[in-house]
Amino acid sequence: MTRFLLVFAGGGAGAGTRYLVGTWAGQRLGTSFPWGTLFVNLAGCFLLSLLMQLAVTTTMSPNLRLALTTGFMGGLTTYSTFNYETTKLLEEGALRAGLVNLGATALGCFAAGLCGLMLARRLVGG
Repeated sequence: MTRFLLVFAGGGAGAGTRYLVGTWAGQRLGTSFPWGTLFVNLAGCFLLSLLMQLAVTTTMSPNLRLALTTGFMGGLTTYSTFNYETTKLLEEGALRAGLVNLGATALGCFAAGLCGLMLARRLVGG
């Protein structure tokens, strides 16, 4: 239960941060481009890789790692996890698996989003 609460608290903080960054970016840079999403995805990829490397090379506690990575970073952006996992596959020489993950995620998420949009339009019009 403790680990769940760590993820829960970290996730809330990450989601709150994502909201604040999105709001700030929209006010400063306008809303014609999703700057906030770009910023959190870039920051998330950098921070998750940094945290994971620190976790495996230092004495970071498993609970702290869980709260920061699965919790905070998961609330901030799941793109960072996708990026980290794909990068690890490529680093480990699993080129095929890395490319499949890249393609399946990019194309699959795009197709799933289109399907959701079409279903919503069918259900409520528009």
